[in-house]
Amino acid sequence: MADLPVHTIVFEILTRVPAKDVGRSKSVCKQWYALLSTQDFVRIHCSRSLVSSNQRVLLIDDLTCSVHPIIFQSNDYGPSSIVTFPFHHQNNDVSILSHLNGLLCVCLNHTYELLLWNPTTTAFKHLSTPDSHGFYINNLDAIGLYVDADDDYKVLHIKRRSGVLGVYVYSREVDSWRNIHFITRKEYLSPHFNWSAGTFCGGTLYFTVCECWIGGTNVVICFDVNSEQFKEISFPPIPSTGMVQGVLVNVKNELHMFASTGMFEMTINLWTLQGDYWIKVLSCPLIPPISLSLWCDITHYVTNGNWFVMTKLGKLFTIEINMKPFECFYPVTWFRGFKGAVFVETIVSPSIYFGFHLMLSLCMSIF
Repeated sequence: MADLPVHTIVFEILTRVPAKDVGRSKSVCKQWYALLSTQDFVRIHCSRSLVSSNQRVLLIDDLTCSVHPIIFQSNDYGPSSIVTFPFHHQNNDVSILSHLNGLLCVCLNHTYELLLWNPTTTAFKHLSTPDSHGFYINNLDAIGLYVDADDDYKVLHIKRRSGVLGVYVYSREVDSWRNIHFITRKEYLSPHFNWSAGTFCGGTLYFTVCECWIGGTNVVICFDVNSEQFKEISFPPIPSTGMVQGVLVNVKNELHMFASTGMFEMTINLWTLQGDYWIKVLSCPLIPPISLSLWCDITHYVTNGNWFVMTKLGKLFTIEINMKPFECFYPVTWFRGFKGAVFVETIVSPSIYFGFHLMLSLCMSIF
């Protein structure tokens, strides 16, 4: 250890501390500030932060925005802390559309503007532009947040406007939007189809596209984030005698789908994607009867062989399932009204710091 350079020792230690401690460490000296602001530090710190102790649940209601830890031992929420939005809003009219590595892509409902926001560092970035990019319309648009092979955080925005579909990509690196080509079936442009938020897994963004009536068409649209090509794969072979909902989850870089079907009471099967085909993992666990209205209002987590059904007040009940152990919690339904998210506390920034290259040069010259 004595033979290692000082900056290497500092780097290895601080990439293992919580995100908020990294923020405090930046004030120690200029050298540490420079080191802790480099892309390499942020990337490695993020990869080491993806553990349950760094997971938080953010919940928004009409009066407050609160953050709760999830207690891994008891599988329940810990004491909450109130969060103040660092950007202008009206009566907490903030919808959370996508999340990745501590970043949230949110929409301000009164202006339709998109933002990237890190609730741990409070940093945020407006994505809207004067030429009408970065504006989101609920029930028509879809959003996916991802990282490409060059470690550039990007937002995919699928827009449906009067029978016309446009697909746009925002790059954090160049701070701009651009249009990309998308070939799809014309019927998917109809508002009768519901597009989910994108789920990033293994270099691909996945969207469920479901027709809004019983017996309708259900497919998965895949977007390769490096080639920027789209393709369509089928839904798992589940009964379509009732309403169908497929929720995609990235578990250890393997894509899973919790596919529910029913009318007044829902049943669920768990599937995993292998190639372009779905393999059933879990078939219809014994679930107490749940009304559709309550089913849409709760959030579920899976971890360590258990499936926890949660409300804002805490754990509702537990279902034992035969799955491999997980080190983290994975949400397996969305929050009603996009008013919450499970995120990891990281120092990933919603924008590239303009003085990055200067700080990097300072860091390397000092150490």
